[in-house]
Amino acid sequence: MKNNVYILEDRAILYINGLDSKNFLQNLVSNDLNKVSDKSSCFASLLTPQGKFLYEFIIIKHKSGYFLDCEKNQSEKIFKQLNLYKIRSKVEILNLSNEFVVASFGYEKYLSIEGSKDILGFTFKYREDPIILDPRNKDLGARLIINLEKLYLSLKKLGLKNDKIENYHILSHKLGVVPKNLNKLQNKIFGIECNYEELNGIDFKKGCYVGQENTARIKLKNKLSKRLLPIKIISGKVSDDEKIYNNDVEVGKVLINEEYPFALIKFLDKNFDKDIIFKGENGSFKIFIPQWLQTKI
Repeated sequence: MKNNVYILEDRAILYINGLDSKNFLQNLVSNDLNKVSDKSSCFASLLTPQGKFLYEFIIIKHKSGYFLDCEKNQSEKIFKQLNLYKIRSKVEILNLSNEFVVASFGYEKYLSIEGSKDILGFTFKYREDPIILDPRNKDLGARLIINLEKLYLSLKKLGLKNDKIENYHILSHKLGVVPKNLNKLQNKIFGIECNYEELNGIDFKKGCYVGQENTARIKLKNKLSKRLLPIKIISGKVSDDEKIYNNDVEVGKVLINEEYPFALIKFLDKNFDKDIIFKGENGSFKIFIPQWLQTKI
């Protein structure tokens, strides 16, 4: 297991370059670009002006600009959205998904590589390519962003063996981090309800960004009453937008019904009980709370 690597073919790499690239991103995303350097990367999101979820990505410094490591299914929409905001900014936005690939491997293996540090988001170069300890949660391991032509030689030198991407998705789901189908969350959920504060994806001290006002209001007025939580299916299946009830009271709604399902849950409601088995129209399931969230709920 220590030497397993997942080639994340469902991820894409965008590149934001140019004189205004830092300020351009700083004015848009939920995290602080001042955290991003050759030695540090961050997790961030792009929200609607109302603070609803649109996109998420990991931001990595690369030469005079920034890589955005994002879900491939969202990459074209992110590319178009960034170009809409571009206006007169001196930035170049490129989709490098045909050239670069993301490979993920475990935390223990990461620590064994010379130059690594046990700091979330810590970034260092391995043969000129960035390795990042996942800024969301160290149990997600590390990510290598590398030119496709160099991939297999570097994996061989690191002693890594290819594993099925589904095993990475299973790990991510168990950790309560959405591995795929993020488009199903768009405009349905506030960014802060995606647990971005706990996943180090929001900076409440930075200046304005798109969606900042509502995000700050929910936080400061303690209005966070719903959270995105993973579902464990016991039998049958769940459906998109299926409402979840307990004692005839609605306590949530399924947002992602695929093989790694998630629901938006009213976690403060007295009728929500993480220990019970919920019964839906076509199946039964449990809502589970990842360890890193248990002190919050």
